[in-house]
Amino acid sequence: MNGPLSRELTRQERAAIRRLVTDLCANHDNQDRLCIPLDCPCYMLQKWWTGSFCRYFQEAVLPVNLELESAITGEDTSLKQKTCPVCGKAYLPTTSQAYCSDSCRAFARRKSERERKRRIRRN
Repeated sequence: MNGPLSRELTRQERAAIRRLVTDLCANHDNQDRLCIPLDCPCYMLQKWWTGSFCRYFQEAVLPVNLELESAITGEDTSLKQKTCPVCGKAYLPTTSQAYCSDSCRAFARRKSERERKRRIRRN
């Protein structure tokens, strides 16, 4: 990690990491509790200190939990997230994404079309 010093993880952080690994990690085999690409016990389930993390976990799984990511890395991840103007939900945008989902984008498009038609009919 890019943090200045390694420190011991708190109990809540360790539990959150275990939950993320067992629920969301595509490389984790829940039946055998193995890391599939390495064919050995999952390194992240035995994690006690900040420092080096599994690259897949760090890049694909950890960004799901923004509070945990900011606590572990020491960086403010709240600047990366946006708020959806339709539903108000916070999300991590990919590229220049303005809405959190396709349904919110469709809702906003229908609303703007309605407003545009009303202006045209009024004039």
